Amino acid sequence: MRIVFMGTPDFAVPTLDALVAAGHEVAAAYSQPPRPGGRRGRELTPSPVQARAEALGISVRTPTSLRNAEAQAEFAALDTDIAVVAAYGLILPQAVLDAPKHGCFNVHGSLLPRWRGAAPIQRAILAGDAETGVGIMRMEAGLDTGPVMFEGRTGIDGKTAGELTDELAQMGARLMVEVLGDLAAFPPRPQPDDGVTYAKKIDKAETRLDFTQPAEQVERQVRAFNPPGAYIEVGGERIRVLSATIRHPSESWDLAKQRESLIARDPSFRWGDGIVVGDDLTIACGTGAIRPTLVQRAGRGVMTSDELLRGFSLPPGTQL
Repeated sequence: MRIVFMGTPDFAVPTLDALVAAGHEVAAAYSQPPRPGGRRGRELTPSPVQARAEALGISVRTPTSLRNAEAQAEFAALDTDIAVVAAYGLILPQAVLDAPKHGCFNVHGSLLPRWRGAAPIQRAILAGDAETGVGIMRMEAGLDTGPVMFEGRTGIDGKTAGELTDELAQMGARLMVEVLGDLAAFPPRPQPDDGVTYAKKIDKAETRLDFTQPAEQVERQVRAFNPPGAYIEVGGERIRVLSATIRHPSESWDLAKQRESLIARDPSFRWGDGIVVGDDLTIACGTGAIRPTLVQRAGRGVMTSDELLRGFSLPPGTQL
């Protein structure tokens, strides 16, 4: 098939590679324009898809919009059988959707209609979903509302967003190639009306750990925002938390005993959400407690919490 590929982040690269490996002709790749990056953000850095497409000798286009007539005419002039879209980042107007002979097919990282929108993987983790997956969807004008042609599933099982993104990217690439190998074998089926949820874009403010929440939810925050990492703030410095465990009560440790011990040590100690309550960086939450296990200070490498505490004072009673 003659294909135009449309994608931007790392998630999309396996699908591009799979299309090329399967022998499809990729007439062009569309991606978001290069963004400031490099040292101190002074250099324009191409997206992962642009970099990979150029390495494969594929022509790359990086329009800022597809809404104008000129961009739409250039797209239609490619005369493709199909457009394959994976986390492209621009809305496709109807003229673009209609241009390829067989339409536009999208690799979407959720089990539609759950988690339509920009951040399905992170939202699934935050919601405590037991499983997620990838859908190959025939695109239409609505936000991820098109019929689904093929679907794969996987358990979330304590995975980080980064781990899940890598897994779903590979899964989506395999499913897309299978669909394109025999379109007739995968008739589109409309999404059900029930169960629709929306995965809104992640706001940076959400990545600060919210210790007013139960420990289970704080631990989900840690996994959902890795990469780049959720964070705590101490004395104006942000420390990324890359992994954490829920501190479950045991014969030798529970929150009530720890509180009594801390008050006995220092009668002025005041318990509260986000208070460090252990010499090992255990932190009290709305209910329960968590303990960060992998952390990163600005400009430093990833380290264990024990390594952090050897050079950074976070004694019991510290408010985060």
